[in-house]
Amino acid sequence: MMNERIDSRDMVMGLMFLSETAVGILGNFSLLYYHLVLFCNEYTLRSRDLILRHLTIANSLVILSRGIPQTMTAFGMKYFLSDFGCKLILYTYRVGRSMSIFITCLLSIFQNITISPMNSCWKDLNGRGPRYIGFSISLCWVLYMVVNSIFPLYILSKWNSVNMTDKRDYGYFSYTNHDIITDSLYAALFVFPVVVFSMLMIWSSVSMVLLLYRHKQRVQHIHSIKVSPRSCPESRATQRILVLVGTFVTFHTLSSLLHLYIAIFSNLIWWVVDTSDLISLCFPTVMSHKSIVYKLPRLCFA
Repeated sequence: MMNERIDSRDMVMGLMFLSETAVGILGNFSLLYYHLVLFCNEYTLRSRDLILRHLTIANSLVILSRGIPQTMTAFGMKYFLSDFGCKLILYTYRVGRSMSIFITCLLSIFQNITISPMNSCWKDLNGRGPRYIGFSISLCWVLYMVVNSIFPLYILSKWNSVNMTDKRDYGYFSYTNHDIITDSLYAALFVFPVVVFSMLMIWSSVSMVLLLYRHKQRVQHIHSIKVSPRSCPESRATQRILVLVGTFVTFHTLSSLLHLYIAIFSNLIWWVVDTSDLISLCFPTVMSHKSIVYKLPRLCFA
């Protein structure tokens, strides 16, 4: 269903969603093409490449299931999905978002194990960990697909709806409000993984930064002669670690807080909903840049 008139607010939001979605799709699809080329050339897949491949797939699902519908809605196409289509879109978004959060945390921990000294507590995992990466990711795909299918999707398509006043309208779908316990449970399940994985990422990142700093101090005399301190490998690796964890924590924290507000309060404000959707696309879009995800530290200390 297409609205004949689009106001300036919807036009601005539509252009923002279109720009963010286009950049995210092009970036993630280029990464998928890169992995496809590696696969066709029978390239020996490392654990790091396997993690990044699944991260790219998860981020692509988030952008496709959230960016495209919101863009079409902003440009005036209302309720263009059936009841099943609405549920499928939200299910895809939840699975993709959950996997994106988990795999990003796994990537940070894997990097921590990789660059740890051989005499550290990670010594055993450094040798055995890569063998379980693929199994762990596959298990989480299955787990999140099952969990998100069991948890009820309280979606009511506009086409199939009856006259109800207690209903939330999101443009391309709508659903009925439920009791505060149900909405609070959904909000908790949505926010809890972000809190847990954010804490793990912060811990892992702080450990890596401290490790890189100590290693830099030990070889400071070498760097002072040959390389500028700002351009040494440890400094560059630290910057990339901070960019990754800062981007993850910032965007997912803001997105979770806004989702928490939307889930609990029945009176929706249009700019809160639009801002929440825009922020939810920021991390998958930023991570589509190869310069960020493929230049994380690869140092290995003896």
